[in-house]
Amino acid sequence: MNLFMELLLLLPIIIYAYIEAFVKLFIPVKRKSVSGELVLITGAGHGIGRVTAYEFASRQSRLVLWDINKHGVEETAAECRRLGATAHAFVVDCSKKEEIYSAAEKTAKAFLPAMMNNNHGHIVTVASAAGHLATSFMVTYSSSKFAAVGFHKALTQELSALGKDGIKTSCLCPVFVNTGFVNNPSMRLMKVLEPEKVANKLLEGILTNQKMIFVPSFLKIHLILEKILPEYALAAVYKLQNIQFDAVVGYRNRVLSD
Repeated sequence: MNLFMELLLLLPIIIYAYIEAFVKLFIPVKRKSVSGELVLITGAGHGIGRVTAYEFASRQSRLVLWDINKHGVEETAAECRRLGATAHAFVVDCSKKEEIYSAAEKTAKAFLPAMMNNNHGHIVTVASAAGHLATSFMVTYSSSKFAAVGFHKALTQELSALGKDGIKTSCLCPVFVNTGFVNNPSMRLMKVLEPEKVANKLLEGILTNQKMIFVPSFLKIHLILEKILPEYALAAVYKLQNIQFDAVVGYRNRVLSD
């Protein structure tokens, strides 16, 4: 088929996609069940990982919890069991490949290959709003989160190309969360989030198979503005937000702002 014909066929697909998206605005999204599903959560000893584990536990998922902090992950597992879920805690340093494989052998033989064979599963990438919108004085962090967003998009595309439509993907992108990672964050136009709210939004996104989970959701508007505004106007928008924080590595004891 020549390029002209392919472009002609692309037009009705685009129109149909817009109509479908519009109709879905008025139809409640069906939520899938995660009862009995095996859920692996890294960083489960604190913050968003811990609260997410509690959310899955309340829905009777089978939990495998990883964290570098032994006391924290065991505390999370105990609370999950109290909520009626099966939970196994492992001390794992996810920066060390050997520890990941060692823990995997104790819990499951493989992750993505097993999902591929069964064409079933859900992969969640925890990124950040900083993976879409750069923030001053957080070059290393923003770079890593842009990489996480890129990983999510590339993996999603690859699974689609392989016809693995039973494996869903989501990418979590919140603004500042009150976990202690950054000291004293503040924003003029948005509130610093609590882990509970982020975990609730994450679970809602997983249950409804959302590809990109922005918290708060109106971050999507900022992304649109970034694509259409001239550079000078975009710089004014960033300045208006007045993002501030301190105690960033290399910038101790000073207040940093956009």
